[in-house]
Amino acid sequence: MKKKHTGTQIVAKLRQADVLIGQGKTIPEVCKEIEVSEQTYYRWRQKYGGMSPEMVKELRGLQKENARLRKLVADQALDNAILREVASKN
Repeated sequence: MKKKHTGTQIVAKLRQADVLIGQGKTIPEVCKEIEVSEQTYYRWRQKYGGMSPEMVKELRGLQKENARLRKLVADQALDNAILREVASKN
């Protein structure tokens, strides 16, 4: 069963995991308690480790803006290619 976690929920679970690790629990025990696989835990730790919820929101906003700008650049490159082709025929 797959669950989608928001960035804020992920940060909260990672903080909970830090507390549990501080109490002397092992990574497999912690993963079981926060209800994620070890692979997910390590992936989250790599991506969101040390982030605050505000930073996660900012990251999401920047990712959306980056995607929008990439689309604009791709559209502009296509327009330039079309104009070059038309200009070369004249």
